Amino acid sequence: MNIKYRHVLGRSSVAVVRSRLAAAVGVVALLVAALTGTAAGTASAAAQASPGWACPGTPIPPGYVVTLRNPNGCNGAGAWFNQPVRDGIWTCATSPIPPGYVLTLHNATGCSGIDSWFMQLARDGQWTCAGSPITPGYVNTGHINAGCGNIGSWFTQLARAGEYMCPYQPIPAGYRAGAFNASMCGGLGGWLLLKA
Repeated sequence: MNIKYRHVLGRSSVAVVRSRLAAAVGVVALLVAALTGTAAGTASAAAQASPGWACPGTPIPPGYVVTLRNPNGCNGAGAWFNQPVRDGIWTCATSPIPPGYVLTLHNATGCSGIDSWFMQLARDGQWTCAGSPITPGYVNTGHINAGCGNIGSWFTQLARAGEYMCPYQPIPAGYRAGAFNASMCGGLGGWLLLKA
């Protein structure tokens, strides 16, 4: 006598197999995303997609600046409005300064009572505020104590051999410091720039 046994899966058994298979596929997809960086890329792209309000401690996407402050936002912790940087924009004092930009004006009460700064792309022959970054390839060549709302201003130019650069700044690549002249840079003194 030849007996053949057949096992028929019940509906509950099929459901268990399907859920385990779906979980396994999900784990594999998560591992692939983590190893290839597609999950992080999607998250950062979403964060940069549009301007918006953020609570303190939230990272500011690259290329964005803080332009407004709501002291009562985020349950009283304060909220910050982020938007893409552009040439000629007022920013809050807490804002990052993207590469290639400098601070050219200051308002002590802007941005809902805290300091605000006017941000522009670096240009040859431009006055910048004290504390502004020096863009690579540029040097400060003049200084006024009362400039930029009495915090001090620096005259910024493209680096050239034969000009005097103010002290307290890096010497640009491809140049070296020559003779010192105490009368340069608004009386702070200056170093003659020479080709390296």
